[in-house]
Amino acid sequence: MGALAEVAGDESNEGSRTFVFQDEGHTLGNSLKTIVTRYPDVDFCGYTIPHPAENKLHFRIQSNQSRAIDILKRGLEDLEKLCDHTIITFEAEIKAFNDKDKIQISLSKKE
Repeated sequence: MGALAEVAGDESNEGSRTFVFQDEGHTLGNSLKTIVTRYPDVDFCGYTIPHPAENKLHFRIQSNQSRAIDILKRGLEDLEKLCDHTIITFEAEIKAFNDKDKIQISLSKKE
């Protein structure tokens, strides 16, 4: 993942912040937004890609209950867990498919 920098926010309210991810785009932005938006303590979550020529992602979180940085960390951790689960499930299904294919091949050789 690219570097992260906090950009802007009302200094008196730690619940509203915009973070900039360098070298990231819609893949991270949309996935992370989908997860963070579902948290009950989030009032607003969104992202923008300021310009196609710049490889930056602006990610905005607003909450009146929690600090934006804490919400961002939780979202990234939940996204990582989801990706890990996806990889494990995919690899298990590939193995099951290949094992099934081997059984069918060995059965057809016996006939």
